[in-house]
Amino acid sequence: MSNTKLIEGRADNFESEVLSSDVPVIVDFYADWCQPCRRLAPILESLSEKVGDRAKIVKVNVETEVDLAEAYRIRSLPTIAFFKDGEVVSQSSGLMTLAALEAKLAEL
Repeated sequence: MSNTKLIEGRADNFESEVLSSDVPVIVDFYADWCQPCRRLAPILESLSEKVGDRAKIVKVNVETEVDLAEAYRIRSLPTIAFFKDGEVVSQSSGLMTLAALEAKLAEL
């Protein structure tokens, strides 16, 4: 079993992992070539260890999941979308610190 609880978001699991989740979900829309996305990855791994089962973190590769990126109008990377009860309640573009992510999650 992996130490990280990051979930790969895909068109075939987005409904169950994000939209139907009974806990808040942070969705990281990223691309492998994006340097800020790469810097955000270990921050999200740290956050996943801290939050445990109180929230989910889902990573969506915009190059392989084009329809999801278009559906949520992703225009810059990384974009972090905060979902609660199946709805986007907040969205932020650019690199975020662990403290900023924790603060935003606490609002949910």
